[in-house]
Amino acid sequence: MKEDPNRPLSAVRQFAIGAGFLGRGLGLVLRSPRLLGLGLLPALIAGVLYTIGLVLLVRFLPSLSEQVTWFAGDWSGFWRDFVEVLAGAGLVGLALLLGILTFTAVTLLIGDPFYERISELVEDRFGGVPEAVEVGFWSSLRRSLADSLRLIGLSILAGIPLFALGFVPVVGQTVIPVLAAAVGGWLLALELTGVPFQRRGQRLRHRRVVLAANVPVTLGFGVAVFCAFLIPLGAIFLMPAAIAGATLLSRRVLGKPTTITTVASL
Repeated sequence: MKEDPNRPLSAVRQFAIGAGFLGRGLGLVLRSPRLLGLGLLPALIAGVLYTIGLVLLVRFLPSLSEQVTWFAGDWSGFWRDFVEVLAGAGLVGLALLLGILTFTAVTLLIGDPFYERISELVEDRFGGVPEAVEVGFWSSLRRSLADSLRLIGLSILAGIPLFALGFVPVVGQTVIPVLAAAVGGWLLALELTGVPFQRRGQRLRHRRVVLAANVPVTLGFGVAVFCAFLIPLGAIFLMPAAIAGATLLSRRVLGKPTTITTVASL
């Protein structure tokens, strides 16, 4: 997509550019099956853990639904069952939302060395990072853990109100899903850009400021990832592409080139 540097882009076009970074990231990663395999391994491990959690949730869902609808214990059979079904659906929806938001943080922790390598190779293909900050493995892991815990906390704080608002008639089935995609997309963008920002010596507070100054393109990328992660197994198979796309997003919001400057393959 060609851009006129003298003409500001509309918010819609910036959103589209941000969404396109996921596709560009997928194209970059698919050119290197070896890196794709390395990028999938941490996501597969996290996927197994989350699948076990989902199976346990479904197993105990009837009991959990009864507990959260304790107030309907004395209602007639139909209305009690109706409220319990709604509560069960809401619990599954909340689990899926929190799962998507926290899956990325957990996967990034498990696969930090792999995703660091993918991001570094993408950076090199587009001009590199001359001012790159060398961070030791344990220091990098400690910082990633601290940032991930903060983002997981934010995800839970955002997910609970969205879960409650999902019960509001009409609004809960129209406005709330869109709001959930926007909030979820924003948090995913914050999580996924951690590696390229850390390479430049910048932490979570820094990337919050930079991404907040580029809301349309950031939301475009984040919402695209959020929707892709809703597809069964999408979060596992598209994680390497999301890392590559987040690296391109980071370069754009930091004013770095996102056009290829070297023909070296990933």
